[in-house]
Order: sequence, then C-alpha cells, then structure tokens
Amino acid sequence: MIMMSSGGMYLQPLRVDDIEYRCGDYHGAAAYARTKRMQVALTSVLADRYAAQSISVHAMHPGWVGTPGIATSLPRFRRLMAPLLRTPAEGADTAVWLAATDVPSGRFWHDRRARPEHYLRRTRESDSDREGLWRYCASAAGLVS
Repeated sequence: MIMMSSGGMYLQPLRVDDIEYRCGDYHGAAAYARTKRMQVALTSVLADRYAAQSISVHAMHPGWVGTPGIATSLPRFRRLMAPLLRTPAEGADTAVWLAATDVPSGRFWHDRRARPEHYLRRTRESDSDREGLWRYCASAAGLVS
C-alpha cells in the first residue's frame, strides 16, 4: 500500500480530538495538510498490523508537481513555483519505485529516500495518538480492530 502524502503535513499536528475538522474555523489548506498528517501517522500502525501478511505500507511525498489540482487550487503558488514544479511522471517516480522495490515498510519517502516524519516538535504525535487514529478509522470503516 502506498499513500500519497504532501510536504504540507509537516506543518500540521495529528488532531485525534478533532479528526473530522469540526471545531474552529475551517481552512481548506489546513484540512488538506491535516489529512496528509493522518496518512503518515497511520503508515507505521498499518505496517505493524499487516506485517504478518507480508503487506508493505508506505507514505510518500511526490514533490511539488504541476498538476491541474495545483493550477486550480493554488494558482498563485503555481505561478511563483512554475520553474521548480515537477512533471507528473517525476512526481510518480518514488511511488513506482516503492511498488517495485523491497524496502522497509512503515516509512515516509521522498525521492527514493526515507525522510523524517516531523521537523517541528509541535507536530509529533504519541503512539497512543496513532492508535486512537487507527481505532477511529477502523470503526468508521466497520473493521474489527
């Protein structure tokens, strides 16, 4: 399993107390980044849960890719970053590599290298927070944990 995350997740903490973003003022970019943080937080939990079944779980950041979504959602960002944006093929490279390579499960990847999940202390979550997120997701999906 390969989850496509985003570098935006580095700015948001895991909010187990408000997984569905129902409290406070809603901001689309923050909601997106929080969702990407959840994906990365779930990666190690899922890797541990499914290791016995030989299922690998990875999260990865494709880099900033010049997609129609970027053009529509972040037009100013696209204009400013245009020379640095990757092609969709370049953004997909690490995902394709992960699908074809036997590398350690449960990590966050960028440009075929394992990367830190956190750069800011305020975004670090506990094992308990990760398990809480898993329980929420498992319940919402009707799975038995």
